[in-house]
Amino acid sequence: MNTQGKAFKYPDNVDTDVIIPARYLNTPDAKELSLHCMEDIDKNFVKEVKAGDVMVAGWNFGCGSSREHAPLVIKTCGTGCVIAKSFARIFYRNAINIGLPILECEEAAEEINKYDEVKVDFDTGVITNVTTGKTYKAQPFPAFIQNIIKSGGLLKSLKEGENRG
Repeated sequence: MNTQGKAFKYPDNVDTDVIIPARYLNTPDAKELSLHCMEDIDKNFVKEVKAGDVMVAGWNFGCGSSREHAPLVIKTCGTGCVIAKSFARIFYRNAINIGLPILECEEAAEEINKYDEVKVDFDTGVITNVTTGKTYKAQPFPAFIQNIIKSGGLLKSLKEGENRG
């Protein structure tokens, strides 16, 4: 499984209220929520993001609340992957649960610039900055977590398992 697109770059400690401001959480519609993704830190993100694009961030991405809305709106916008130096633990778990691919790679997060073209191979953990030609190695997820992400989230992977059994 791969993704490729342009990078959107963010700093350390981007919290869930920056990813999706709480003032919009009065709707359960992920599409409607995604129209406000990152708007308090990057007004152009939702206008510019295309399917397969990559978010790149510093330390502690997704800190704050335990709501699944943050990774959900990132995925719903079409973002193919989030690469960060580190993730807040609850964001990390929520991202896997809803099927948003994430990778921790300090060097890639440091060196990839906004609008660089980035390619990610989730099976190997190889991140390629197509713009500069440099490659980075993140730890790929084990097969069972890759299956959850490929299925579109934990619940969908469980239902697929039921249908096979």
